[in-house]
Amino acid sequence: MRFDQYDISPEIKQSLEELGFKRPTDIQYKAIPSILKGEDVLAIAQTGTGKTAAFAIPIIHQINARKTSKRSDGIKCLVMVPTHELAQQVNGVFNTLGKHSKVKSFAIFGGTQQDPQITKLTKGIDVLVATPGRMFDLISQGYVKLNRVETLILDEADHMLALGFIKDIRDLLKHIPKYRQTLFFSATINDEIKKLAYSLVSNAIRIQLSPKDPVAKNIQHGVVFVEMDDKRFFLERLIKENENTKFLVFVRTKVRAERILKAMARVNIEALSIHSDKEHAERTAVMKQFREGEVKLLIATDVSARGIDIPDVDYVVNYDLPDVAENYVHRVGRTGRGTNKGNAISFCSNEEKAMLETIESFLTKPIEVLEVSKSDHKQTLSLSSEIENDWKKLMTEAQAEPVKKKKKRTK
Repeated sequence: MRFDQYDISPEIKQSLEELGFKRPTDIQYKAIPSILKGEDVLAIAQTGTGKTAAFAIPIIHQINARKTSKRSDGIKCLVMVPTHELAQQVNGVFNTLGKHSKVKSFAIFGGTQQDPQITKLTKGIDVLVATPGRMFDLISQGYVKLNRVETLILDEADHMLALGFIKDIRDLLKHIPKYRQTLFFSATINDEIKKLAYSLVSNAIRIQLSPKDPVAKNIQHGVVFVEMDDKRFFLERLIKENENTKFLVFVRTKVRAERILKAMARVNIEALSIHSDKEHAERTAVMKQFREGEVKLLIATDVSARGIDIPDVDYVVNYDLPDVAENYVHRVGRTGRGTNKGNAISFCSNEEKAMLETIESFLTKPIEVLEVSKSDHKQTLSLSSEIENDWKKLMTEAQAEPVKKKKKRTK
């Protein structure tokens, strides 16, 4: 079935045509009809399968069909998301798909000035995309009113629970109408999500696209056993042997992100880093440079693993294995988006082998091991500009040292 055959607003069809979207993805094909009927939906699908458009298309249609003018008479749809970056992305999808319609979407999140957000809210919007912290701040100040919400969407619901937002989600119910449409969208599901979902929905339609392998089939992924101290040399070689290739490198902590950024600078590799210590404006600037290909290497913590659609990422590198097994799927899912092919490689040290076993247990299959011979390992270290620079430094220092004259022995 093609999008032009759907019973949706011609304004949305125009946007889809301009974007070159002719047919729905599997999750869109299964979710859109149920959402258009007003049914509650619990949708589980792999990352990169088009989940955002699966709820944005029918929601824009519903609101647009009811509006008699471009003026808003209150927030009709609330989309809750876990991170700033995802809020911006989801809002971008609503604005792109709804640009010819009467529907106005806006995102609010912390880490930035609230006054411009308040100004926009007071002018009236139809769809609010929000992170919990900033939303509750503005509710308490009276700038966000949710009494007219007709649809609640929890996007990346499992990640919200992992970040401890369950209390916020339950507190939210005090501010929105009891009778509403509720949609859950996530890449993974567990017992906690099921319990929360079924406590919030009424006779939900469950849509689950879960192939045997949770990693998309168009992503080739493998693991290399590398000692912790040698990882930076393997990363350097991988990048230098794949020039003009876009790399997204994941690490476990903010400190390690900055440490690897400096290590890459020492070998003349330009890179950027993104993590929660950076101000919102800086994070936005970094993402823009990486998206547009101004810089080909981005070093990130898991703040960027979920729901961020970065075009044309050729390689994902798990410099550190993730603490949470499910995050492996979300990380490698940043490459191979849509119909594109992708590559992912993980560096596993001796200390991380237990993590690897947990990840493989979650995937229900082993990850392909990419063998590194002793000669390859030795060559990787010998090729490093960092080691070469260290030798040059030592030689320079040795040459600069004054030669000490040997004392004559006395008989």
